[in-house]
Formats: sequence, structure tokens, C-alpha cells
Amino acid sequence: MINVFGSKVGKEEIEQITDSISKQWMGMGPKTKAFEAQMAERLSTDKFVLVDSGSNGLYMALTLLNLPAGSEVIVPSFTWVSCAQVVMLAGCVPVFCDVDLDTQNVTADLIKPHITEKTSAIMIVHYAGLAVDMDPIMELGYPVIEDACHAIDSTYKGRACGTIADVGVYSFDAVKNLSMGEGGGVVSNHKEALERASILRYCGIGKSGFEASTHGRERWWEYNIVEPFIKMNPSDIAAGIGLAQLGKLDDMQAYRKKIWDIYQEEFAEIDWIKCPVEASEGDKHSYFTYFMRVPRRDELAKYLFEKEIYTTLRYHPLHLNPIYKSDKVLPNSNELNETGINIPLHPSLSMNDVDKIVEEIKEFGKQL
Repeated sequence: MINVFGSKVGKEEIEQITDSISKQWMGMGPKTKAFEAQMAERLSTDKFVLVDSGSNGLYMALTLLNLPAGSEVIVPSFTWVSCAQVVMLAGCVPVFCDVDLDTQNVTADLIKPHITEKTSAIMIVHYAGLAVDMDPIMELGYPVIEDACHAIDSTYKGRACGTIADVGVYSFDAVKNLSMGEGGGVVSNHKEALERASILRYCGIGKSGFEASTHGRERWWEYNIVEPFIKMNPSDIAAGIGLAQLGKLDDMQAYRKKIWDIYQEEFAEIDWIKCPVEASEGDKHSYFTYFMRVPRRDELAKYLFEKEIYTTLRYHPLHLNPIYKSDKVLPNSNELNETGINIPLHPSLSMNDVDKIVEEIKEFGKQL
């Protein structure tokens, strides 16, 4: 079966894991610091805080904004469930907005109808790694959480996605462009927020016993709890894998773009396929997934599955999930739910895989 998502790992990652185990340092340690430093440099930001998942990074972001309990956070419906879950866990209310049909991204105009006197923040998602048009959203005057979990290599007007809004969040799970198995990261334009994040991720403890002992403090085992919080520590096992992935990220991104470009060229003249849009001039795409819109989507998915090609819909619109009890009418998200499909795009695909995917999609089209 050709997988729809995937990563590319090898001897470099294995060497990092072996090194951490041989040094008996598997928890948060020197490799965590090294990864954070390299990511901060790559993103041209002062500080990067590594956590154990992108979802927890989103919860961290909500916490850092100190939003009033019961206030509303506007969230795109067409996104992963964590975006809404963390809002609820933070004591706020997710208010779903629609996304643009062509970009699958939120826009300021789509957000505005959902702003009320209870609105305290806005969450945006750079879907598939295509940068959201951030300036008009920032001009709305609310704190913005920037979900850059698809956008590790994306830029908006020359700035790294994730570094533009009040707080930005990244994901390094098993299928992301840079994979640690599980992992996430937080950045912010507010230095004090990142200092707080560094403390919060270790149960709100100001300094660990080891750190205190190296600073010459007596009774170093006594620690000061600055703020109650859950544990979000990353591990050096994960950070080591991340370091290996960083070393090959540019090559993996180039290969993703090669696959993307083949799809764009092969499907451009097929009238029943609506291809994804390219990044705007001056912006950069991450090519996390290839999302297209087609008629008879369910039939295409089943046809490809029978040909050993796995596809999916990423994501089922959240406003349609009964748990949220949403009464929003969001026509674009509804249409994407019926016509959208993600086809395989990742660095473990062979060119033979890509050729087969293209050929089988064209073959299906002969039935239309």
C-alpha cells in the first residue's frame, strides 16, 4: 500500500538514538538545547521552546495568552481536532469559522462575521503549508495563535510562518515534514512568554535539581513551583531524531516540491480536478500534503484503495462534530468535506509510486 503520509528516516536518526542511549541521557538534555538553538536560527527567532507534541504546544499557546475564562476563540472548522480541544481545555469556547474554498485557509473576511464582544483571540492554520494572508488578520486587533504545524518551511512575505503572530506552534509527529515521532515547538514575539513556556513545560518548576546544583545552590533538591501546569517535557531521544532530520530537511523539502510539481503539471489540464493553489509571490510553501477537489470523491478514494493507494480527507470539519454543538453554517467547509481528497506526498515515495498515482487517477477519470 502506498501511504498518503510518511517521513524519511535512516542511519542518521539511528545514530542519534544510539548516542543518547549510550550516554544514558534519554530525557530532556543537551540535544534538546541543541535542537532549540538550531530551530531558532532557522526560523530567525530569538528563542524556540521544544515540547512533547504540537497539540500540547497549542495548549501552551492558549495558556501564554492569559485569556479570560469563558471567552471565545475563533478557530477554522477545517482543521485538526486539537485546535478546538485545547481551547476548551483552556476554559474558553471555540467559535468555528469557514475557510477559503481554494486555499483551505482562513481569511480576515471569513473571520469578521464571527467576532463578538466575547472574542478574545483568533487561531489560524497554514493549511498544507500554504501561508495564510496574515496582515489583514493581525489588523483585526486580537491576539493571534499561529498554527504552523504544516508549515515548518513556509514563509509569509519573507518571514517564517509561526513567527508572525503572538504565539506560533509547530508539530514534529510521525508524518510531518520534520519528524521526531512525537514532538512540538512554541515561539513567540514576546520574550517573557517564551521564558514562561520554558518553565511551564516542566510542571511549572523554576529550575530542576540538577540545574540548581550546578549553580552552587545548597539543598538543590528543593525546587520552587512558579505556576501549576502539566508536564510537556521533550526527550533527547526525540530531539536527536530532530537534529538528524534538520540536517536533511532541505533535501526532503526539495523532493516534496518535485512530487508537487509533477502533480501540478499532470493534473493541470484535467477539467474534473481542482488543483491546490501555489504560494503567493514572495511566500514559500511547505508541501505537507497535496489536497485536491474532485467530483465523486468517495468513489475515487475507494478506487485508489483497491489499487493499493491510500488517500484520506484531512480534515473532517469540526463544526459538523456533535461534541461541539455548533450551529454554524459554513458552506466552504461543507463542500470540502464532500469533494476534498489528500493524495500521497512525502519523501518516502518513489518516482514509480508517483507515476502509478498519476496513472490511476487519470484512469479513474475515464469513468466520468
